[in-house]
Amino acid sequence: MTTLTKITKPISATEIKKTWHLIDMKGKVLGRELPRMSTLLQGKHKPTYVPNIDSGDYVVVINASHLMLTGDKMDTKMYDHFSGYPGGLKKTKASDLLKNNPARMVINGVGGMLPKNKLRDKRLARLFVFADDQHPYAKELGLKA
Repeated sequence: MTTLTKITKPISATEIKKTWHLIDMKGKVLGRELPRMSTLLQGKHKPTYVPNIDSGDYVVVINASHLMLTGDKMDTKMYDHFSGYPGGLKKTKASDLLKNNPARMVINGVGGMLPKNKLRDKRLARLFVFADDQHPYAKELGLKA
């Protein structure tokens, strides 16, 4: 009886090819799209994924101002920001944050789903969020300008 052995060679950071992904949030639920963004940023969708190498891709999110939340989260969900000083805790309703800074909702959600390690900042730096459908990355995404 012969056994097949699979010989794998470790991947190095120089062999990783990063691609660009476009996610349109128009009419989509934020909580359903966040795991997809997190997976793309970490590189878990690739067969060459290893947790100690940053093999993730670039993610461009458009129409963030048109995203949806399920249930009554638009009125009850609160986003906190603490300055570090006494009395520096600010609470903002999701509906206000969506109106004033919709990109912050997406960045906070994806940042909460990424592993809390030294690669987190590098991964979040590859996330580009835009409130409308105008973005400067058409060339990288292979779209017509």
